[in-house]
Amino acid sequence: MADDPNRSSPTPPQSKRSPWSLLGALLVLAPVAVSVVLYHTDDFHPAPIPADYFAAVAPVPERNDRILAISDRLGEGLLPGPEDLAYDEASGFLYTGCYDGWIRRVNLREEEAKVEDWAFVGGRPLGVVFAPGGDLVVAEADKGLMRVKPDGTMTMLTNEAEGVKFRLTDGVDVAIDGSIYFTDASYKYNFSEHMLDVLEGRPHGRLMSFDPSSNQTAVLARDLYFANGVSVAPDQRSVIFCETMLRRCRKYHIQGEKKGTVVDFIRDLPGLADNIRYDGQGHYWIGLSAGKTLEWDVLMKYPLLRKVLVIVEKFIKVPLAVRDSGVLKVDLEGRPLALYSDRGLALVTGGIQIGKHLYYGSLDKAYISRILI
Repeated sequence: MADDPNRSSPTPPQSKRSPWSLLGALLVLAPVAVSVVLYHTDDFHPAPIPADYFAAVAPVPERNDRILAISDRLGEGLLPGPEDLAYDEASGFLYTGCYDGWIRRVNLREEEAKVEDWAFVGGRPLGVVFAPGGDLVVAEADKGLMRVKPDGTMTMLTNEAEGVKFRLTDGVDVAIDGSIYFTDASYKYNFSEHMLDVLEGRPHGRLMSFDPSSNQTAVLARDLYFANGVSVAPDQRSVIFCETMLRRCRKYHIQGEKKGTVVDFIRDLPGLADNIRYDGQGHYWIGLSAGKTLEWDVLMKYPLLRKVLVIVEKFIKVPLAVRDSGVLKVDLEGRPLALYSDRGLALVTGGIQIGKHLYYGSLDKAYISRILI
């Protein structure tokens, strides 16, 4: 039957707001209001992120974005938060620093990949690398740079530069001549507060060197956006270092006509750069702790949103969208070759190719992962 044009349309019922929904809104907004009043003097001042972060992701010729399905787990339950990885080819042991302050090693020559406690350094060991002679150099987040001898004895090397204490000693590598290159990700925030540094979006990081012959620490580059992984180039003429928040790695020249200058090595990464390692076979491997996602783009675009997030975090745990983590393979010129990632993967810290396998660690796992490549 056709509609009667003379018949008035029924008046839509008025919506009723449940008192429970009002109560729920108040419960959510009340902590925000209280926190603004109580914490308005906090020393957290988010800044606009440089445009480098927002650039489109550079193309990668080869991609495998489903690596969780093909990953083996080594030392499951025995390696809490394996961060950086250091391989001793002579013994077949893979070393890593764990959340509980232990440096542990995994025997890759055993079928079961047995895990051993090796040295307790305390705190939170991050970067690990072997120096000429067999000592392990460790970037311990809170204490600073230390050396661990094969028998487990430890020596502190340095914990400050230019009168400024390290707050988050992070990546490290050693040149053939014994010079140590390392980063302090932030002179303002420590490891337990590292997300505040990321969200604040200010350059608190430094790249430094330590000369064991003179015990001198020098600042090579400053005002870095969360200075992270470090890798000495195979020709020993430069050092590659990562800036997590700007999705890039840069090159600092330590020899030659360009000595002391910084140039881009690779930019527009598909995620937030963490550690970088040279594999001895003509490739660098860059850990991506999180992919570049719409959620992160929005968060980075608006400093006020980051401020509110940090305020609300004092009362309510707010989960951040961390996914699409993985490892990127690049050549010696910084050209991307292959990306190994997964949507369900988070907080990958770095990776290294050993034989036919890629090994990678993660801050939120209790094992080292391995895939055949």
